[in-house]
Amino acid sequence: MKKIKFLLNRLLASDRERGIALVLAAMLLFAVHDTLSKYLTQYYPVTQLLWIRYLVHAGAMLVIFAPRMRLNLVKARRPRLQIVRALLLVALSFLFMNSLRFLPLGDATAINFIAPLLATALSAPLLGEKVETRNWAAVFLGFCGVLVIIRPGSAMLQLAALLPFLSACCSSFFQIITRKFKGSENPVTTHFITGLTGAVITGLICWQSSWTSPTPTHAFLMICQGFSVSIGHYLLIEVFQRIGPAVAAPFTYTQLVWAMLSGLVIFGEIPDTGTLIGSLIIVASGIYLARGKGGK
Repeated sequence: MKKIKFLLNRLLASDRERGIALVLAAMLLFAVHDTLSKYLTQYYPVTQLLWIRYLVHAGAMLVIFAPRMRLNLVKARRPRLQIVRALLLVALSFLFMNSLRFLPLGDATAINFIAPLLATALSAPLLGEKVETRNWAAVFLGFCGVLVIIRPGSAMLQLAALLPFLSACCSSFFQIITRKFKGSENPVTTHFITGLTGAVITGLICWQSSWTSPTPTHAFLMICQGFSVSIGHYLLIEVFQRIGPAVAAPFTYTQLVWAMLSGLVIFGEIPDTGTLIGSLIIVASGIYLARGKGGK
């Protein structure tokens, strides 16, 4: 990890450039995770995939940070809220990965990107933040984008279409809690507790359910799936130490581009006009909202 940071500092001159490079890399890794998830859910239960993912996540964090941080790795000031946050991530991951069994990768990803807009709407009652009228307008516009994608009254509006939306709802609460931790919790500790809690919960579920033995190739892909999302989340920690959300927001939507490309090339999913228009509306709403908050 130190070598990667050294090379990054040599290649990119400013914190802004490094932050942008890191967020682009994180979004690519998230898209890789989702692509592998869509492929593997055709053969294995979602809970099994999640257990391996969180096991890799927690194991990698333990190897990298435990020798230096020791018991500080698990010392949290708000342990109960940490557990709630971790459970929300398990829930949103479970919902989103199940949606990939039924929906095109691009559609599910686009609907899931409503989460930052939902977090803005929830910040008023839960965090006591003042939400300006123009920000409410951006939230409303984002919902319109989701409706354009799922097209009420069409075949698209089925139970599967609700899964990424419910995932986004969990994600919005996840983001709210994360914002509560700012300045009080070590981001590395938060990231480790998330992985450890996820591994324990999904492990208990797997123990109570059937297990499908993976082939060597699929086992390798499952490990890659775990590493991709774990490294992606760690990179985001590094991102927000360098740049603000307003600067990072436009680049987070590159994940949607990667998702649509993966869906097209790997799964033969061609985005229709409604998906493209709805996605553009959600992206525009999210960027407008982030730019209005200012950045570093």
